[in-house]
Amino acid sequence: MTPAATSLRRVKVAHTVIWALFAACIVAIPPLAWLGRDRQAVALILVVLIEVLVLIANGGHCPLTAVAARYTTDRRDNFDIYLPQWLARYNKLIFGSIYLFGVAVFFGRWIS
Repeated sequence: MTPAATSLRRVKVAHTVIWALFAACIVAIPPLAWLGRDRQAVALILVVLIEVLVLIANGGHCPLTAVAARYTTDRRDNFDIYLPQWLARYNKLIFGSIYLFGVAVFFGRWIS
């Protein structure tokens, strides 16, 4: 394996692990909010909000995407992460919707 391929592999592994942690946080928000676990829901909402701000600051992309781009000319939706192409393509739509739903559930329960 070439040094570039090794570096790309490391970036993809790190990106996938970080993605999985954020995805788990996002998926956990709606049930935590529904069950009235307010502290846990708020903590996860804030953790994900920080990631959203990082993405916004980087033009809508994960900073690791730019790092991975140094090691390959491939620009498929999943060139920088170990996800199926369809999931990498619709990741923000899918998980953004779940996140907003979870935030809405939280505020809906909080207001009532």
